[in-house]
Amino acid sequence: MDTPPMSLTCAQCARKLGDLVAQLPVNDIEETWKEVELTAQQLANGLRVRDGPDDNHTMLGKTLLPQNLTTLLSSALNGTLIPDASRTAPVFEILRVGANLCVEHDQNRGHLLEAGFPQAVVSLLEGYTDTIPEEPQVDPFPMSIAHLQVVKTAVGVLLNATLTYEPVRNRLISLEVAKTIFRLSTALYPPAAWMRTISNLHLPDTSPTDITFDRIAESWTIRAGLSSWAGRLISELQDDVHPLFSQEVLPYLVQSLIAFTPPLLAAPPPPHFAQPSQLRTTLINTDFDLLSESCSHLESSALDVADMRLSLARGFTFPSEHHDVPCFSAMLDFVEKGKYPPLWYVQSENGLEGGDISKKEKAFDDCKAAVIKAVVEVSGDDRNLDLLWDDSDDAQPGGEFVSRMVDWIRAFVSGETSGNGRDDLVICATLSLGNITRGESHSTILLSQPHDIARLLSSDALLAPSTDIKLKHGVIGLLKHLAQSSSQMPFNRAALSAAGVIQLIIRSGVWDDRSDFMLEIVQVNAIGAIKHLCNNSVDNSCNFILEPVDSQDPPSTGLSQLLALVKRSDTVAIKSEGTRIIVNLIRSLWTNERRDELISEEELRVRQQKRMKAMDALLTPACAEALAALIGRSAKHLILINEGVVASSLLSMHRDGGALVLNALTTPLPVEVTPSSTGSAPVSTTASTSSETMDSPIIFSPTGASSKIPSVRHALDQLVVSLKSESTPAEVRTNICAFFGQISKRGTGDGFQRLKDATRPILEELVSVHGQSMLGSAARKVLDVWISE
Repeated sequence: MDTPPMSLTCAQCARKLGDLVAQLPVNDIEETWKEVELTAQQLANGLRVRDGPDDNHTMLGKTLLPQNLTTLLSSALNGTLIPDASRTAPVFEILRVGANLCVEHDQNRGHLLEAGFPQAVVSLLEGYTDTIPEEPQVDPFPMSIAHLQVVKTAVGVLLNATLTYEPVRNRLISLEVAKTIFRLSTALYPPAAWMRTISNLHLPDTSPTDITFDRIAESWTIRAGLSSWAGRLISELQDDVHPLFSQEVLPYLVQSLIAFTPPLLAAPPPPHFAQPSQLRTTLINTDFDLLSESCSHLESSALDVADMRLSLARGFTFPSEHHDVPCFSAMLDFVEKGKYPPLWYVQSENGLEGGDISKKEKAFDDCKAAVIKAVVEVSGDDRNLDLLWDDSDDAQPGGEFVSRMVDWIRAFVSGETSGNGRDDLVICATLSLGNITRGESHSTILLSQPHDIARLLSSDALLAPSTDIKLKHGVIGLLKHLAQSSSQMPFNRAALSAAGVIQLIIRSGVWDDRSDFMLEIVQVNAIGAIKHLCNNSVDNSCNFILEPVDSQDPPSTGLSQLLALVKRSDTVAIKSEGTRIIVNLIRSLWTNERRDELISEEELRVRQQKRMKAMDALLTPACAEALAALIGRSAKHLILINEGVVASSLLSMHRDGGALVLNALTTPLPVEVTPSSTGSAPVSTTASTSSETMDSPIIFSPTGASSKIPSVRHALDQLVVSLKSESTPAEVRTNICAFFGQISKRGTGDGFQRLKDATRPILEELVSVHGQSMLGSAARKVLDVWISE
C-alpha cells in the first residue's frame, strides 16, 4: 500500500481512515496498520491547527470519524489488554486524533462520547493497569517508551474530553476512572523514584548496550508529563458530591508522603541527575505536585468518606489492611519528620530560584496542615476509638498512637530539637487526644505516669498569653475532656489541680476582650474545663474566685474575667455556659463540705475562712443578674432554668442574698444582641436536680426552634411561664416553688409583692390540681409562708 501523500486535507484523511476501517475485516495486515498510522498522524497534525480558514473540527465531528476512531482502537487491540509492539504506533496516532478533535469543542466531545471513544480509552487504560502489580511499587514499572506514549496520550484524550464538559465527566466518574489512573500513574512515576532507580529498569525493550542518558531522559520526561496530566484529570473529576477514591487507593496516596520523609528524602541523586538541569527541575516539581495532590486527597477523603477514616485507623493496627503499607503511620511520620528536599536549595540557571523556594516551602507546610486535618478527622471518628486507643500493653499505656501524641507534646515543652517550634505537632496531638479521650479511665491513663499530661499541658509554652490561638484551642480543648472526669475521679481532679490548670487558663488571656476568628470556641472550651474542675470542689472554686492574676494590670480574678466575658459576649453559648460556672461555684461553696481527708483543725479553719470569703465575693448584683439572665434566656432549655433556679435559691440562703436575687428576678433583662442565625434548638425537657445532669453540656444549635416562646421582660416572667406549663417536668416546677419559698423567708418591698401577685394564682391552682404530691406540697409551703407573715 502507498503511503498517504502529505498533501491530503483533514477531510481526505478522515475519509481515508473510513476506508481503512472497511478494509480491516479482510485485510488486517501490517501494511494496513502502517497506513492507519500515517493517515492518523497526518490528521492529528492537521487538527492541531485551530484558527485556519476551515472549521475542520466541527465538520469532521459530524461525520463517521468518531465511530471510526472507536472501531480502529478496538481493532488494534484485537481482544488483548494492551496493544502489542506492532500496534503501539497506530494506537498512539489514533489517540492523538481523538485528543485534538475534542480539545475546546463541546460538540465533538459529545460526538465522541456517543461513539463510545472515551469509554474505549478507559478500557485501554484499565488494560494497562491490569498488567501492573496490585501493591504499590517503589521503583517505576518497566515500560517501553512507545507504550508510555500511548498511556500518556490516552490520559490526554480523557483530559481534553472532560474539561468543562459534564456528560463525559459524569461518565468517567461512573466508570471510577480516577482510581484506575491514579494507580497507573503512580506505578509509572513513583514519587522521587528517579532519585534511586537503576537506569535500565524503565527501558525493558532496550539492550543494556543501547541505553543512553538521552533514552533515560526521554522516558522520565514522558513519565513526568503523564503524571502531570493524570493529576489534572483527577482534579477535574473531583467534586463535593462523588468521592473519587475508596480505601483501596490509600497505599498509593501515601507514597508521596514517604518520598518526602527520611530516609528516602536524604538519599543522594544518582549520577545522571547529580548536576542541576532542566529535567531535574521538572522531576523535582513533579514530585512536589504529587505530594500536594496526595495530601489534598487525604484531607478531603478523611473529611468526607467514613470508610476511609475507618480504613486508616484499622491499618494502623492491622497492616494487612493496606498490603502491609503503613498508611496512617506514614502520615504521622510525614507530619513529624517530613522536610524540604535538599535539592530545592541547589541554585543554577535551570534550578529553583529564591522566590520559587519560598512559595514551595509555604505550600509544603500547607501539605502538612492538610495531613494533620486528616489525622484529626480519623481520630474523631467514634468507630476508631478502640483502634487508636490500645490498653493491651502496660509498658505503653493507651497504645502506640496515644504515646506518640504525648511524645509530640513533651518534645515541644522540653524544647527538644525534634519538637522545638513545632506547634503544629502539638495542635495535632492535643486535638487527636481530645477526640479519643473518653471517660474516666482514659483521662486517668493520660494524667498518670509515664504520660503525666497535666504537667505538660500546664506549661507556659502552651498557655502563655502570647501563645497562638490555634495552639490554645487544642490544649484547652484537651483539658476540657480531661476535666470532665474530675467529679467522679478524685485522682484526675487532684492531678489537674496540682498542675494549676485553672490559674493557667485564667492567665492565658482567652477571656480577654479581643477578637479572633477561633476565639469563641476556645472560650467555650475554657469555660467547660473550669466548670468541671469547680464542680463539687471548694478549693478549686476558692482559687477561681479569689486568686488574682498578677501578670495582668490591673490584676483580675477568674470570677471577674468570667463576669466581664458573659456580660460583653454576643454568643448565647458563652453567656449560658459561662453562667453555669457560677452555678457550680455556688453549689460547691454552699453545700456542706465532705471531710474526706485528714487535715488539722487549723487547716480546716483556714479553709473555712477562705470559703466564706469566696461566698462573699459571689454575693454581688453581677452574679445574681447573671443567674437571672440564664433563667430568662433559657425558655428552650429547661435544664438551664433548673440550674439557675437552684443556684439562685442557694444564693438567697445567705443573709444578704435574698434581696440581691429578688431584685435580679424583677429587674428588666438586658437586651442581648445575638447574630440572627444564632438560636437554641429545643432539647429534652427531662430535667433533674442531680449533680450529673445539672453539669451536663448543653448544645446550642444554630437552627432556631419552630415553636413560639412567650416573650419575657424579667426572669420572674420566665419562671411564671415554666411553673404554669404542664410540659415542664414536675421536678423543675417543684424547685421553682422551693425557690419562691426560700426568697419569701426574707422577702420585702415592691419586688416581693410583685412576685406574690404574679405567682399566687398559679400556686393555688397547683395545690388544687396536684394535692399532696411533691409539686402540690411545694406550692402549699410557699402559700403557708405568705399566710404566716
